[in-house]
Amino acid sequence: MAFKTLRALSDGAFHSGEDIARALGVTRGAVWYGIRDLAGCGFSIEKVRGRGYRLSPALSLLDAVTVSEWLGPAAATFAIEVLDSIDSTNTRLLQRAAAGAPSGLVLAAEAQTAGRGRRGRPWRSAVGSTLTFSLLWRFARGARELAGLSLAVGLALARTLRAAGAPGVALKWPNDVMLPAGKLAGILIEMQGDVLGPSAAVIGIGVNVRADPRVAEQVDQPLADLESATAEPVDRNRLLAQMLAELGGVLESFAQGGFAPLRAEWQQLHAHQDRRVRLLLPDGGTLAGIARGVADDGVLLLETADGLQRFHSGELSLRAEAAA
Repeated sequence: MAFKTLRALSDGAFHSGEDIARALGVTRGAVWYGIRDLAGCGFSIEKVRGRGYRLSPALSLLDAVTVSEWLGPAAATFAIEVLDSIDSTNTRLLQRAAAGAPSGLVLAAEAQTAGRGRRGRPWRSAVGSTLTFSLLWRFARGARELAGLSLAVGLALARTLRAAGAPGVALKWPNDVMLPAGKLAGILIEMQGDVLGPSAAVIGIGVNVRADPRVAEQVDQPLADLESATAEPVDRNRLLAQMLAELGGVLESFAQGGFAPLRAEWQQLHAHQDRRVRLLLPDGGTLAGIARGVADDGVLLLETADGLQRFHSGELSLRAEAAA
């Protein structure tokens, strides 16, 4: 009931309890409980006698039909499903992939109860403030030949976010999109299939669209958001359509030529290019060096005291070295 009520109020206009009940086909009491639950979740709902209820600020909630309309001709490439709440879009899409779901299937959710990030970390999101979705993409080649896929996906996101007006977009190896204020978006890719192919990639993406203290207080790093960066409200349906269109083109290119043709553009946006960094190793150790970008297969090139070394993403994490 809470999600239905939220959708009824999402435009930020006043709606009477009677009108909401009529539109939803429920009782006025059910609407009252929906309002109470939303307020308990931290949504600001104004009540004015004679006018009704109003949500402030308005929310851009996801709608599959609207996303397809924004996609235009590219809509034929994707099958979009929007859910109010789910445990994890990646988990569910992996299950669907194993059952034979087609390439281009998209699962987007307003809320995730068990969203996952890289290295087993939880992905924090809030209804209306983040954009979280997963995309299934099938390749004729095996997973071993798809090195650099997370970097290609990051580049597609960076192109979209720059086009949306975000200044200073940068890419952090291997799977984050950054702004000067902090992390803007993250990527989690999980693979299925045979070693020699074919294979399927479930590409999970989370984007901070609007600043939300419910998310910030649960995360141990600075966060950026698109609306603060652009000083404009963001239509999340349009943003999802733009991301899918860009991802479709990049993934088709990647399927043909791998990461190599995208390498130069990626390095132009590399947040740590030619800077001193620390590489956090799986055993808890660290390795200092200068980030020299990535190779044609997407591996990190780190100049160390022992020479230029190559590192696959795996369980590694990269950090900027503190200034002396």
